[in-house]
Amino acid sequence: MTTMTISRRGLLGSLGALAGSTVLPRLSWATAAAAEARFPTVTGMIDAYVSTGKLPGMIAALGLGSSAAPLGIARGTLAKNSTALVDMDSLFRIYSMTKPITGMAAMMLVDEGKMRLDQPIADFIPAFAKMQVQVTPDGSIIDLRPATKQITVRHLLTHTAGLGYSIIQKGPIKDAYNAAGLVPAQASRTPVPGLDAIKPLPSLAKFAEVLATMPLVYEPGTTWSYSLGLDLLGRVIEVVSGQPFDRFLQDRMFGPCGMNSTWFRVPEAQATRLTTNYIVAGGLLLPIDPGATSVYLDQPAYPFGGAGLVSSPRDYDRFLAMLAGYGTIDGRQVMSESAVRIGTSNLLPAGVSTAGTFVNGSGFGAGGSVGLGEDAGTFGWAGAAGTVGFVNLRAGVRAGIYTQYMPADAYPIHQEFSKAVLADYLNKKAAA
Repeated sequence: MTTMTISRRGLLGSLGALAGSTVLPRLSWATAAAAEARFPTVTGMIDAYVSTGKLPGMIAALGLGSSAAPLGIARGTLAKNSTALVDMDSLFRIYSMTKPITGMAAMMLVDEGKMRLDQPIADFIPAFAKMQVQVTPDGSIIDLRPATKQITVRHLLTHTAGLGYSIIQKGPIKDAYNAAGLVPAQASRTPVPGLDAIKPLPSLAKFAEVLATMPLVYEPGTTWSYSLGLDLLGRVIEVVSGQPFDRFLQDRMFGPCGMNSTWFRVPEAQATRLTTNYIVAGGLLLPIDPGATSVYLDQPAYPFGGAGLVSSPRDYDRFLAMLAGYGTIDGRQVMSESAVRIGTSNLLPAGVSTAGTFVNGSGFGAGGSVGLGEDAGTFGWAGAAGTVGFVNLRAGVRAGIYTQYMPADAYPIHQEFSKAVLADYLNKKAAA
């Protein structure tokens, strides 16, 4: 099996604007046709990509509040050569939309007093007690100085631990990560031009052990920089909970939320539901991970807490609905209200800003972007293969878009979807 790094850029730039619209009308819909009429901008966006052949299929999952079932606006098929239509139960590689799930799992343990937000992770993984930092970020990996601060749980949740990411870093540190097998996700069984082929480490424990030997790019708690923080947090969750990370998610998140189609490994019997992932090259769509033979049908080296999950629009909407219900779904309490409120709030360390980054102007919570000021209330994140999922806690809105292509910035879907949802709500408000 070949595992590859993934390139991705800006996302969620306008999601926060939804949160400020606290007087948005409470709306409902009963049919897919009604949803399309209610969301003409979203529908038009999906039509434009699928009808022109830019993508074989796409679906938006939209919900209100925490209890109403979502409806999908869907077009196209699972793959270019398929007759199977995309629907709410189709399976998509959600990549970094895994991060909010890992983040909320950590918040459960914080809420239960088993670890603290500002607790050093060296309390759980002693190898991180004495870290070295690059004197020049992305510069020499031998010109180092001792870190003056400890990496904490908060830092891992918010990408402020100073850790690197092979999809972000350049130069010697990127090469060192790749050589060490510090893999953020998997993409294909075979080498793909433009993606780094890396042999992954054999376990999450080994991943953490090797990562601790790498220099930090930044002093902990000083800089927002997209990183392997949520992957490392998966190992922290293992140590604190006493369970394998994937088992913890199943027992504490997926099972209680009724998420029956979210896996690090897709069962072979479900392969017919799995979309094909493409790379966009020279205006063409080239398959890099066909659903029928996907790398996600294999057991991964370890559960990638930052970008390892496959899920369906219906399943991920249940995660968002649980957050919209402040921890409760279908009358079952999965998380405490306090854990949700804290996890969806701005957890950035004092003095740290996202200014100048691809989440410029946003805060950051438990693995996802959050709106600030009058935009407070929106929490979500996007994935490297064109997916986006967010919840607006003030307006009770849940929204996700699902398709499969790489790199994510080949098309501006991340930005277009949030703007389309916002436009349809504002248009409805104006007409009300």
